[in-house]
Amino acid sequence: MQKLNFDKISTEIIDLLNQNKSYEAFKIIVDTYNQRLYWHIRRIVLNHDDANDVVQNTYLKIWKALSKFKGNSKVFTWIYRIATNEAITFLNKKKPLVSIETVYIREPTTNYQSDFLSGDAIKLILENAISQLPPKQRVVFNLRYFEELKYKEISVITTTSVGALKSSYHIAVKKIEEYLKTN
Repeated sequence: MQKLNFDKISTEIIDLLNQNKSYEAFKIIVDTYNQRLYWHIRRIVLNHDDANDVVQNTYLKIWKALSKFKGNSKVFTWIYRIATNEAITFLNKKKPLVSIETVYIREPTTNYQSDFLSGDAIKLILENAISQLPPKQRVVFNLRYFEELKYKEISVITTTSVGALKSSYHIAVKKIEEYLKTN
């Protein structure tokens, strides 16, 4: 994923908001973050249709709160906090969750017998391992591993202390390693 200049984007959006150009600011947010937000949410809720629903709810919340955004944080961390909260709220409302066996019932397809797993099979096993994590651990793992964010940035997004995040990430990694050893 390409690295974006979040400081420059935040400044541009805040300048537009100060000029009462909320629509233009919102358009920049959507254009800049749409794919990143989708994949962030998708890694939490696991399902494409659910991710699309949560993305839409996230954009509604962003639009409603946009005029109140004062730039005390980067736009990136602000919208990720909204997206993360929306995804966790969605998961909490959706309980009980469908068993993982019904979600990931596909087998990797190959034309030959091999002692090695294909890239798709490895990805599937990792997705299954991550899906076993509690939602908040899943968020921390995804933000640190996939988004490559620093703990300080994750702390702003999740409103959790850096120490608690490090612990949560460490526990998540151990759970994933254990899952991978047994599957």
